[in-house]
Amino acid sequence: MQQATHHIAELNVGRLIAPTDDPRVGEFMESLDRINSLGKRMPGFVWMMEGSGEPGTGNTAAKIDGDPQFVSNLTVWEDVATLENFVFNTVHKQFYDRREEWFEVLGKQHFVMWWIEKGHKPTLDEALERLAYKEKHGDTDHAFGWSYLKEAKLFREKSCRPIAAE
Repeated sequence: MQQATHHIAELNVGRLIAPTDDPRVGEFMESLDRINSLGKRMPGFVWMMEGSGEPGTGNTAAKIDGDPQFVSNLTVWEDVATLENFVFNTVHKQFYDRREEWFEVLGKQHFVMWWIEKGHKPTLDEALERLAYKEKHGDTDHAFGWSYLKEAKLFREKSCRPIAAE
């Protein structure tokens, strides 16, 4: 299995419904530091792409296509189980369930995972390439979503989107 020599990387991209200093996204922006800090303390957390370090900004400094309302989260975890635990078994799940309050519905892919060699820190450009690959080719060993991973149990149980029987 990949996990002996690899970690799992994930990129999640969203476009806020308003600028980062707008009250409509205030609750989300005010919670970024708390959620990111929790993630960094979780068992299995390896690495996170950092922003400017300014309180309450998360990684909003990394612009995608020069658009300040696009925000991204790029992290690395030891394995699928530890990433799933953070996403679906912590306060992060409350924000995951409410994402439509703060983010536009994107007409294209916004989430991708892939295996990386231990010690590698992916760049945003690398992650965006994986996202584009997944959008063009669907789930493959090169780039995939939760449903591609047989070991992703919490996703199937706790995701807010129903999954068709596989």
